[in-house]
Amino acid sequence: MDLDFVCRHAGRRATALTRRDVALALLAVPSGVALVAMPDLRRALMGAGNPLSLPFWESAKATLSSIESGAATVGEVQRWLESTGSEPILLTPGYFVWPEEDERGPVAGEMFDLLVRFLEDEIDAGRIDPDALARDEPGARRAFEELQERWLNSPLPDGRVPGHAVSDEQDEELFAAWDEEEAFALAELRRIVSELPKQPELPEDELERAVARLRDILDLPGYPGNVLRACAGFGERAVPEDDRELWIAVLAGIAGPVSDLADPDEDEFGDLDAGPGQDDAALAGLCEIQHADWLAAVAALARMGPGVLASPERIARLIAESEDIDIEAEEDEDDLATTERLFLPVVYLWGYLGVVDDGDVLTRLGWWGLPKALERAWSPAE
Repeated sequence: MDLDFVCRHAGRRATALTRRDVALALLAVPSGVALVAMPDLRRALMGAGNPLSLPFWESAKATLSSIESGAATVGEVQRWLESTGSEPILLTPGYFVWPEEDERGPVAGEMFDLLVRFLEDEIDAGRIDPDALARDEPGARRAFEELQERWLNSPLPDGRVPGHAVSDEQDEELFAAWDEEEAFALAELRRIVSELPKQPELPEDELERAVARLRDILDLPGYPGNVLRACAGFGERAVPEDDRELWIAVLAGIAGPVSDLADPDEDEFGDLDAGPGQDDAALAGLCEIQHADWLAAVAALARMGPGVLASPERIARLIAESEDIDIEAEEDEDDLATTERLFLPVVYLWGYLGVVDDGDVLTRLGWWGLPKALERAWSPAE
């Protein structure tokens, strides 16, 4: 840990090193090593004509000593790094969060580097006072935060707004990962269904009764009709005339909700017995369920066939015991309780569709329809 190390770590010559460069190098080695090396490093920088400042060195010693004693928190170390004046704030007052370094895409990496250079220019121009930041002066910190907030929300010469560009890239990465996970789950579902010893047949009588009840529910205001309409996206398209298409569309929507609930003005009458927020909570719970959990639950029910208990508690157990998904560690009772909670509205809504009977037992219609509905939910839109 010497000046040559810091220069190599920063990719700069000694005279161009910034407080941030030195801080990052000090944090790159064990804190005890950094503390021992710091006096010689300080003298070497003075000899190179780049002494930095007393407040910086005092704050560095205090932070490294706190790390060495085990008292420093991650947030305290991050705040010290930010006090160098050219380290972007991890979380801005406007709630913009920079991705971790190893999770930044090309755009986030580019914008982060641009902001570092911008902050360095502001220090050189005297518009950022790193010594005031090192002393943790509230006014200096507020000005530092506001400066970065403005930069993130101001167009660059090429028209891009940094904060929006980073967020858009993160959204694209999230959607791509979601699509990949969905495609894998769909392939596994099709494999599992193809290997069933007996393929389910459509019970026309059960479908007819279930659809008649479903159409009545969809015409009613409030829960559960409003959630079923949102799941199937019937606020944006007409309710299908075909019974089979209608039933599959609604059941698929439970596994992959298409839209949000209608605005209160559009749905002014509520189910007074349902309690406030029950519809929002139910829809939010459906959106929380992961592909793997849906796959494990439906695969188990498809293999066992009609007549099996499909209560929320039983489904949670089936998922925990499933060999169709990877479970890194044995699930505890809290995990089971969470899964059970998420499937409470699922089984409740399944009851209105005839997937389960009044005792939460899987019906012939549910056995036939669950794999088809899940395939519909995970298939790319045509």
